[in-house]
Amino acid sequence: MNGPPPSSFPAFDVSKSEHADALTVVGLTVAYRMRGRDREVLQDVSFRVRRGEAYGLVGESGCGKSTVAMAALRYLPRNGKVKAGRISIAGQDIASLNADALRRLRANAISMVYQDPSRALNPSLTIARQVTEAFEAAGATRAEALTRTLEMLQRVRIAAPERVMDSYPHQLSGGMQQRVVIAMALASNPALLILDEPTTGLDATVEAEVLDLVAQLRSELGTAVLFISHNLAVIGRMCDRVGVLYAGKLVEEGATRDVFARPRHPYTVGLLRCLPSPGRSKDIDRLDTIAGNLPPPGSVTRGCVYAERCRLADERCRREAPPPYRVNAAHGDQMSRCHYHERAIELPRAANGAAADDGNGNAHANRSQPGAKTNGSAIALRAAHLSKTYHVADGPLRAVDDVSLELAAGETLGLVGESGSGKTTLAKLLLGLVAPDEGGVLELDGAPLPPRVTGRNDDQVKSLQIVFQNPDSALNRAHSVKRLIGRALSKLGSLCGPAHDARLAALTAAVRLPERYLGVRTRQLSGGLKQRVAIARAFAGDPRVVVCDEPTSALDVSVQAAILNLLADLQRDRGVSYVFISHDLHVVRYVSDRIAVLYVGRLMEIGPAGAVFDGPHHPYTEALLSSVPTLDGDGASVARIHLSGDLPSPSAVPTGCMFQTRCPRKLGAICEQQDPPFLDAGGEHRIRCHIPVEQLRELQRGPRRG
Repeated sequence: MNGPPPSSFPAFDVSKSEHADALTVVGLTVAYRMRGRDREVLQDVSFRVRRGEAYGLVGESGCGKSTVAMAALRYLPRNGKVKAGRISIAGQDIASLNADALRRLRANAISMVYQDPSRALNPSLTIARQVTEAFEAAGATRAEALTRTLEMLQRVRIAAPERVMDSYPHQLSGGMQQRVVIAMALASNPALLILDEPTTGLDATVEAEVLDLVAQLRSELGTAVLFISHNLAVIGRMCDRVGVLYAGKLVEEGATRDVFARPRHPYTVGLLRCLPSPGRSKDIDRLDTIAGNLPPPGSVTRGCVYAERCRLADERCRREAPPPYRVNAAHGDQMSRCHYHERAIELPRAANGAAADDGNGNAHANRSQPGAKTNGSAIALRAAHLSKTYHVADGPLRAVDDVSLELAAGETLGLVGESGSGKTTLAKLLLGLVAPDEGGVLELDGAPLPPRVTGRNDDQVKSLQIVFQNPDSALNRAHSVKRLIGRALSKLGSLCGPAHDARLAALTAAVRLPERYLGVRTRQLSGGLKQRVAIARAFAGDPRVVVCDEPTSALDVSVQAAILNLLADLQRDRGVSYVFISHDLHVVRYVSDRIAVLYVGRLMEIGPAGAVFDGPHHPYTEALLSSVPTLDGDGASVARIHLSGDLPSPSAVPTGCMFQTRCPRKLGAICEQQDPPFLDAGGEHRIRCHIPVEQLRELQRGPRRG
């Protein structure tokens, strides 16, 4: 930042923070120096976060959300600079602070929690050492820091904090790590807490616990929160006001209830329509998508920055940049940078009808009827009595325990459960990446399937493929897109010459991957395009079953919608079956025909998606569904069910029902002593519980989430 020489910088004055806004951003313009010229990534951004308020910042990746946070911390990379504007924290202009004052500001007035807690924690230091450092930085002695560390870990609801203090980060779950990072961030009782995607990758129950914790601490300490997320439902639950960033400009702002109930910018409308809302299914309608892509950083736009992707845009939009229009809404002022903000809610839909947009501005015909199954009810994959036991120092660890299921051709089976419940291990068993215990049976199209992939023939190998959560870790960055897909075609499809080229063209067209990207490396692609490459590679051998392991959790909602539509189209066209693993229960319900619920490797419930979500359901499923945030308020009257404690270790599972140590509907001794049977809830819906189905139905009667 430009300003007076360091020697003339004033010190940070804590006394000024008592009545000032926690964060004030006025006319902020930030540029990165790239290839010899400045490229503006934020343009004239203004907003404020009041004391004790939670403000949400949403938008696609690349819109500038994290740059706002880095600028507020005065922590931009070396090639970044603030070209214009002012940022004040607790009444202090951060551009005017010298190095010592800036350190005191970061130690006493502002803290940040990043998306990945494992990267924020030092793997070589104990939790006690890392948290006490945060208190010592705020001025506490070593002894005081240890005492306050114990108190803070208790405050963030960490069970057995003494044990956790002696642990290293790798010995804690993701949710536990995130709570430790929050404890460190709150050590200084900051005026402003910045949360940058703090719940991405967490399962529903842990996400709910983290959000409850933030809300509670905000209430107790009066801490203001700047919440950055692409999860609109989380923003709807947590934030009083919300700002929508697009291509570095704040295009809409207002009370969260007003913006989500009646958005006044087409971009906000598009984001909300991309979500798989309760009651929607891939067999009923497609998700709406936003055509095209973000403009490159530093692009100079004459008119509205969103005009090229907007279905309301006309010549006026391309000629004149819209000013910030302000209207009186139900809960305060609402701002929108749209000439036609009054009819933004009437934005035409793109996804329903003869053609659907692929998320890159290309329309494609929807050639098959929704819900059509290629081979009726023929069983593509059957698993019976699958178990997997690992032998570790503490004794046998059973990651999967006697799981049996069937997957029909053209069907999607959703696998849900908390982290550590055995979902990925079960997927590896199906793929042959690990061998099951003796007695397990696998069948593909009615024929025995060898337990290990090394024992399977070429047809069996190409019949079962996987799409991973993070395509970066699955794609070789040194190879071009054409080579990555081509190698899969050569190995799985045994194609060469003209047949290979024809198949490559057909496959890239099927996954809506424009031809111009074939020659580039994956590092030059967006997250959505990388995932399309991964999907194309999985489909190279015309698989019968594809395991989708969190394929959209790291994607923006607009890209997620395009990928989910793509998977549905490929399923309709090719009759492929999916095993779909996800923590996002809205997504699971949208894509799945049936749902299987795992807990510590045990199948607790399985049945049609509608039956599982609408109930009656297992008490564990009930707790998962109660944890899911919603945008429309349908679940507002459903109290969240807090599960006591953490998932038990697979090496020391409880006797009787393994859920009995956390079950809010526990009956007593029978749950502690006897393994519950599978109860028939009708329509191929089964629940493993001692509570009779009709009693579960009565206990769970009322509005449903999800």
